[in-house]
Amino acid sequence: MERILVTGGAGYIGSVLVPELLSKGYRVTVLDNFMYKQTSLAGISREKNLEIVFGDVRDSNLMKKHLGKSDVVVPLAAIVGAPACDKDPFQAETINKNAILWMLNELSSNQRIIMPTTNSAYGSGDKDNFCDENSPLNPLSLYARDKVIVEEELMNHANATSFRLATVFGISPRMRLDLLVNNFAFRAVTDGFIVIFEGNFKRNYIHIADVVQAFMLSIENTKNLTGQVFNVGLSSANISKLELCKKIKEIVPKFTYLESELGRDPDQRNYIVSNAKIEKVGFRPVMQLEDGLQELVKMLPMYNQKLFGNV
Repeated sequence: MERILVTGGAGYIGSVLVPELLSKGYRVTVLDNFMYKQTSLAGISREKNLEIVFGDVRDSNLMKKHLGKSDVVVPLAAIVGAPACDKDPFQAETINKNAILWMLNELSSNQRIIMPTTNSAYGSGDKDNFCDENSPLNPLSLYARDKVIVEEELMNHANATSFRLATVFGISPRMRLDLLVNNFAFRAVTDGFIVIFEGNFKRNYIHIADVVQAFMLSIENTKNLTGQVFNVGLSSANISKLELCKKIKEIVPKFTYLESELGRDPDQRNYIVSNAKIEKVGFRPVMQLEDGLQELVKMLPMYNQKLFGNV
């Protein structure tokens, strides 16, 4: 069975992806520096096909050792999101860009790499705010700019797939409350109130379980996904912030939301994303936005916001 290296495998996505890989019989190496002091993989500690490596993706000697014995690489280690990258741009650049560019030079043409990039690189899309994989990129943040540079180099690799992920939501053992849907739901449950800016700005969303499904599809269906870029989102969830708040209020009636005209959202993304390309190769999201909101509202009371954010 193939060996899969997942860098950042104890993070928000990795903590859901790694158990799924193990359940399918893959041998998995997780390389993570556990910078958020997470214990998200504790529940799979008895898995004999799991190897945990405490380390940093910028440690070239350590990376060489584990890259050399991997058939598939899923590089999830990253400083994720515009606010976190702006807070520490040096760390963001060295992890999100430099370490990945170095890794791409080390991989052989036979090694498969499946990488999450971001659909935030679209910025605002065309005059109708519409984006597909052929749309011009207009990254508005350091995070998105570095992802664009990495994706360009990634697609020069003989055996690569890029997933331009929509904004992810849903519960994970390494929870993040700074992601937009998760954050709005958390505010509804805990504060009952939120002030939003530019409420008509739209973006696309995707449940974390379906992100994992996309990775599994790529690993198990190499022929149809190699060498290509795919948007990965929920087509029914191209919605505005105000529309999202309305959906949350249907579940949490006490939730009050107010749009302010005086502020400006530092994240100026505003687009509608097409996911038709990946749907044509068999990707079918199973978690609707409403399903994820029900899950969040049920589980969020257990979380302390100070412990579960990247910023």
